[in-house]
Amino acid sequence: MANQNVTGIKRILNACVFSYYGFKATWQHEAAFRQEVLLFLVTTPFGLWLGETTIEKLLLVGSMILVLLVELLNSAVEAVVDRVGLEHHELSGRAKDIGSAAVMLSLVWAGITWASILLLRGIQ
Repeated sequence: MANQNVTGIKRILNACVFSYYGFKATWQHEAAFRQEVLLFLVTTPFGLWLGETTIEKLLLVGSMILVLLVELLNSAVEAVVDRVGLEHHELSGRAKDIGSAAVMLSLVWAGITWASILLLRGIQ
């Protein structure tokens, strides 16, 4: 647990270090995160190129950032569930399934965002 007495700029610096550790752990232990980072790296240049307005660019790139955010939260849930116990438990399975559903929903939303922007462009 973080030192509760740390304030100001030191607290912000500590938060940055802890965030780095979180990214590093997720990268090392979660293949899905690595795949989604690769997807983000491939789609971001296309999103910036294909988006005609700033809003379109933000929606295209932002939808992929949303996928990464949800995957980070899902990975955190999975780590906590695994920490509690590796034996099968209905609630543990439900928590992991719900996290997985959230990731899937974020991917579907990203796909809808991309398709909507690109298809609407073809109609105009």
